[in-house]
Amino acid sequence: MLFMIIVKASKNSEAGNLPSPELMEAMTKYNEELVKAGVQVMAKGLYPSSNGIRFSYPKQGEEPVVTDGPFTETNELVAGFILIDVKSREEAMQWAMRMPDPQGHGEGQIELRQVFEFPE
Repeated sequence: MLFMIIVKASKNSEAGNLPSPELMEAMTKYNEELVKAGVQVMAKGLYPSSNGIRFSYPKQGEEPVVTDGPFTETNELVAGFILIDVKSREEAMQWAMRMPDPQGHGEGQIELRQVFEFPE
């Protein structure tokens, strides 16, 4: 079962600030544990939304509306993700619970979502 651990953005990540050396070390250790367990498929951080482009589709059948970042609602933005392949929802939750605060400063928030997979 594929699950995505979504790291939510914060004011700090949107400012382009890198995590502290201590947090970088903790996240590196966490990612190494995921790799060693054979569950990590991919892990990536994203540039701030000031580097992004949003496409919205307000009218069916018409061209999308294109908006350059930055986007103001940081609690709705994604700063990074880890894709894991596990045996159960419970195992995915256990891995998510082990993640250090991904933003530091008490700003971290993650979301765990199962990836929809079509049968072959």
